[in-house]
Amino acid sequence: MLTVADVMTKEVITVTKETSIRELAELFARNRISTAPVVDAAGDLIGVVTESDLIEQDKNLHIPTVISLFDWVLYVESEKKFERQLQKMTGQTVGDIYLEDVVTVTPATPLSTVADLMSSRKLHALPVVQGKKVVGMVARIDLIRTMTGQE
Repeated sequence: MLTVADVMTKEVITVTKETSIRELAELFARNRISTAPVVDAAGDLIGVVTESDLIEQDKNLHIPTVISLFDWVLYVESEKKFERQLQKMTGQTVGDIYLEDVVTVTPATPLSTVADLMSSRKLHALPVVQGKKVVGMVARIDLIRTMTGQE
């Protein structure tokens, strides 16, 4: 049974919360990647940033529907969701747009588990960790290569 260790990319490009949006865009374009782990000063994984997070800067802002009742303003939709969307659209650094809730795998994780995670959560790549340290990345293309024998 193949595991993540058999197919993962070991040379991982990471970013920090201080990385600018422009630098991130250049990293994605230059290295043809769509996901980057976000690490702290100690090199520990604290989140992940994707092309989707970056693209949200260019989308139209959806103003939440509100109802005014007497002197109260009630949000029909989540006020926190609107605040997060606004923060992502106006963000200047990775710290403004990255996701802290990150799904990870270990080198010993079976590829079938990775496929399940990617499919159910609509993920394109996952950080591979040992403890809190990033030791690799596994992407959908890595799984596809195993189907053709190009590991």
